[in-house]
Amino acid sequence: MENIRSRLKFGNKVEPVKLRKRKSQLYSQEDESLLDDGRLRTRVAVFSVVFRLINCFLVQTSFVPDEYWQSLEVSHRMIWLPRIIQALFAAFADVKFFFLIRKLESRDVAQWTFFCHMCSWFSWYCCTRTLTNSMETTITCLALFYFPLPGSKTHSSKIYLTLVALAVIVRPTALIVWFPLLMYHFWQEDNKLRLITHNVIPIGALAVVISTVIDCIFYEKWTMVQFNFLKFNVFNSVADFYGSHPWHWYFTQGFAVVIGPHLPLFLHGCSLAFRRYKILLAAVVWTIVVYSLLPHKEFRFIYPVLPFCMIFCGISLANLKAWRGAAASVLLVSNLFAALYTGLIHQRGTLDVMSHLQTLCDVGSASTPPQPDLLFLMPCHSTPFYSHVHCPMKMRFLECPPDLGEEGHVDEADRFYDDPLHWLRTSFPYKSSLPTHLVFFNVLEKEISVFLQGNHFVRTAEIFHTHFPEGRVGGSIFIYERH
Repeated sequence: MENIRSRLKFGNKVEPVKLRKRKSQLYSQEDESLLDDGRLRTRVAVFSVVFRLINCFLVQTSFVPDEYWQSLEVSHRMIWLPRIIQALFAAFADVKFFFLIRKLESRDVAQWTFFCHMCSWFSWYCCTRTLTNSMETTITCLALFYFPLPGSKTHSSKIYLTLVALAVIVRPTALIVWFPLLMYHFWQEDNKLRLITHNVIPIGALAVVISTVIDCIFYEKWTMVQFNFLKFNVFNSVADFYGSHPWHWYFTQGFAVVIGPHLPLFLHGCSLAFRRYKILLAAVVWTIVVYSLLPHKEFRFIYPVLPFCMIFCGISLANLKAWRGAAASVLLVSNLFAALYTGLIHQRGTLDVMSHLQTLCDVGSASTPPQPDLLFLMPCHSTPFYSHVHCPMKMRFLECPPDLGEEGHVDEADRFYDDPLHWLRTSFPYKSSLPTHLVFFNVLEKEISVFLQGNHFVRTAEIFHTHFPEGRVGGSIFIYERH
């Protein structure tokens, strides 16, 4: 009672009640999860950027003429900048690809899928090149992040459709890859009319208008590049001029080369995740089938479906358990060998020869006759041109414009290779008209040796090109100078 009475006394200073602070486990776990995600995002982003920049500088070989003649040749003194920009875009797509799989699958599957994606030799070989196929693949990866895949939590129709439209503007054949995916989205969508009227039509129309306006400004006439692309390559079959393969080429050679050592994992992953990702598998098969119907075939055409395949490879590797370490080691070593060989050794001569010829710019600037005058006796577009030789030096190569319906059309390169000695004698009847330098593959040397000796041409350089010479393309490139 005394204790109670003392507490009820008025005028006594009552001590404030102290409440014990309790941490909310829910908020603590959420904060910790967000912090972990932020750290992971930073690590993946930094790794991807560094990896792709290294990738960019370790690819020093040529692949196809389009990476120069449809891009760098319209610029000047900008060899590395476009490639660095492409490498950064590729790194951004890598990050998006990782977090897409992280949302769809477990952390283990996401990590192994990312591993498969990053160690792909063909991605290493292509993704930093200035090819429209490389940009198409990068944009496809980004669009896939926002596509309504089963279980996706990052779905946004407007964003992915905008990216698809951009991919089609960059390369109209992107529509081949995306056609089954677009049909899948339309089939799954509850409000189909709203999807078409609020997303597909506005985005598609705006993309076509912007693209056409830009093209008309630069061409200075009414031009719709996407239609011209289809007319030139598909309707008129002009692409066949640059080579054709049998219908089964992608099934028997092309796809196996592009996916490389990942092929067993891909097949195993298809058996495991066929039901869950059947739309991605359908897109892969559809793309290969459609491209198989076209006579002109190249490895790079099916590059955009490679990220789809990596999802199946990652699922396979994550499920191997006992054999996972061994399989990952074999995958890494085999892809590393292929990536370094194709990036540093195979077909590097056509770039190295341009670096060598760049030194002639100093001769030309000294204004001491004779001024350098180069003739490339090689299959047309074998080398880049002024994008790699930064001075107004006179250079000429054998031309091969496509057959646009002219009767009896034979391009200059074919006329030359039919009888090289005759072509040279008729093209240069007087010694005063001769070039100062000749550049050609070693396989041609024997055929034109009489011309070389008679006109006092002396070999000044031999540059390695490839271990696998084929036809008109030799293992080395010779530079001859007239004395």
